Amino acid sequence: MSEGGLRVLRAAAAALAAAAAVLVAALVLGGAVTEQVIPGIGDAGAVTRWGLPVSRTAMDLLSALTVGALLAGAALLPIEGGREAPRLAKDSVGYLRAASWLAAGWAAAAAATLVFTVADVLGQPVTDVLGGNELSSYIGSLEQGTALMIVVLLAVVVALLARTTTTPAAAFGLLALAGIALLPPPLTGHSASAANHEVAVTGVALHVAAIAPWVGGLAVVGAHALLRRDKLPIMAERFSRLALWCYITVGASGMVNVVSRLPSPAELFTTDYGRLALGKIIAWAVLGWFGWWHRERTVPALHDRKPRAFARFAAVEAAVMAGTMGLAVALARTAPPPETGTESAIKTQLGFDMPPHINLERLATLWHFDLFFGVLVVVLGGLYIGGVLRLRRRGDSWPIGRTVSWFFGLLTIVIVTQTGVSRYAPLLFSVHMAQHMVLNMLTPIFLVVGAPTTLALRALKPAKVRGDRGPREWLTAVLHSRFVRFVAHPAFATILFMGSTFALYFTPLFEDLMRDHLGHIAMMVHFLASGCLFFWVLLGIDPAPRQLPHPLRLLLLFVTMPFHAFFGIALMNLNQALAAGWYNAVNPPWGTTVLHDQHTGGSIAWAFGEVPTFVVLLVMAFQWYADDQRQARRLDRKADRAAERTARGEAGAEEDELAVYNARLAKLAERDRLASEQGRKAARQPEA
Repeated sequence: MSEGGLRVLRAAAAALAAAAAVLVAALVLGGAVTEQVIPGIGDAGAVTRWGLPVSRTAMDLLSALTVGALLAGAALLPIEGGREAPRLAKDSVGYLRAASWLAAGWAAAAAATLVFTVADVLGQPVTDVLGGNELSSYIGSLEQGTALMIVVLLAVVVALLARTTTTPAAAFGLLALAGIALLPPPLTGHSASAANHEVAVTGVALHVAAIAPWVGGLAVVGAHALLRRDKLPIMAERFSRLALWCYITVGASGMVNVVSRLPSPAELFTTDYGRLALGKIIAWAVLGWFGWWHRERTVPALHDRKPRAFARFAAVEAAVMAGTMGLAVALARTAPPPETGTESAIKTQLGFDMPPHINLERLATLWHFDLFFGVLVVVLGGLYIGGVLRLRRRGDSWPIGRTVSWFFGLLTIVIVTQTGVSRYAPLLFSVHMAQHMVLNMLTPIFLVVGAPTTLALRALKPAKVRGDRGPREWLTAVLHSRFVRFVAHPAFATILFMGSTFALYFTPLFEDLMRDHLGHIAMMVHFLASGCLFFWVLLGIDPAPRQLPHPLRLLLLFVTMPFHAFFGIALMNLNQALAAGWYNAVNPPWGTTVLHDQHTGGSIAWAFGEVPTFVVLLVMAFQWYADDQRQARRLDRKADRAAERTARGEAGAEEDELAVYNARLAKLAERDRLASEQGRKAARQPEA
């Protein structure tokens, strides 16, 4: 083994030792491995009490390393081959092959965690679980079992595909697949049972999605430095920018998770769960100091060809990160403080108590914070403002109307997801339908008119390394990809926009999504995304694979919009309530019947289509007029250039269609003038 390989092994051993030491100490201090005698429930045994957190730690570490290796291969190292034939560099391919082995270990650790989880839930020794039929029967019935099985399957797919992947697009696809595989286990843990599970579920998803590239990316960059590989300064700079955003996201989401489980700050010091959470907060602060030191000292030193300081510092930081992940596993195995008082059935299902009787004032003032859409609005607004400011600093202009349109679209998202509308939407189908109509038919119009893709293409800088792909190059590649050409086809966008509404509400899928917070978020995101796709094709401000002429756009609008009216009429004529099980379970005492409220929702869907149709017609009329003006100015400039060439007697003037047409008109006018003069002369001859 080479000297660099030995250095990597020593750093990995130190990180594993730190993770094991912190894990054991936290499990003992938190009481997670202490035998608890509960009447009627058996004890799974010491093997399960210790084996479950150990396998979970291994799964978390291997998942982070897999994501880090895929991230290094897809984004941290430059791409070779240029724009015509992009390909991964030799080191990038090597990291993908390493990700294959790491993903295989990830799948094995997830399988072990699955076995220990079933043993822990059943209260049986792990040997009995492996020897009986409990494992297969409980995988589908336990949410945690199903989540871990999904992880095993996705990790195996990543392990198999990473062995043959050589293109940048495929590497990013594997990175996205690995990112999806991170989410199922944490979303079925404490977050799903927290008092405010809406905030907790989104918070833990952001937490995990930010930790994996941060931890895994640092490990791979550190290994790259220890192995003395090329392009280390580029790799370190790119990771440093990513790590800053990951650090902010981890801190904010972690604080949200702690607040959702510890209502009182005093519980940070008086409960086992709180003390472990406090230790994790301290570790996060220490890692922030490491990141600051890297940005100020070690990363600049790389440009002076001094990689040793960076490598040593990164190895120590990786050990601290591994210890923090061990602490996080122990925290997940420690029960949070129980809720004081009795929790109502409505709060258990919704995460909040039954609101008072609905009226316009309460819809406007009874705010309910939704973390997912709150973060979405802040991110989209911040990125847009950043793009506009970059253009202004560069001396370029950006239409104020587009900026106003974009932020008005974001305001509509806030209105239907953060105000009292979001509090009453799970209870009343009519309010849910109003939320659906706004997100699907009104918000996308203003977001599309804001032209975010055009702004991004103008504001983003080209890649520093020639032939590499930065954010601007990746965005261009996505716009020209086969996938975008398929989904942006007018037929597909129209069918998705119209058909998904019928497929959702007239199948059991609607009730299944309403019962789960993640399902409800997915439903809202689908409404927003399908609407943005359709109006992108219809209004076509941003670059698209196909640009429809204005008459076809107008025809598509009038063909599509009546379908929502038909949908509303169908709802008003139904004699059976949709999602009756859900709405009967949460039916407010001050509300009307479920079927009557459904008919009200149908009337909202029937009447709402007039508003977006009118807005779209205004936008299309303005676009049509502006396009005609541009065409007229272009033809005028073309005619002026042709006239100048003709006056100078230059060759090529006859190639201009407008010049030929004008010359023909001039000849016809000259012929008419000569004919008129000859006629007048002929008329005067008899008089002479």
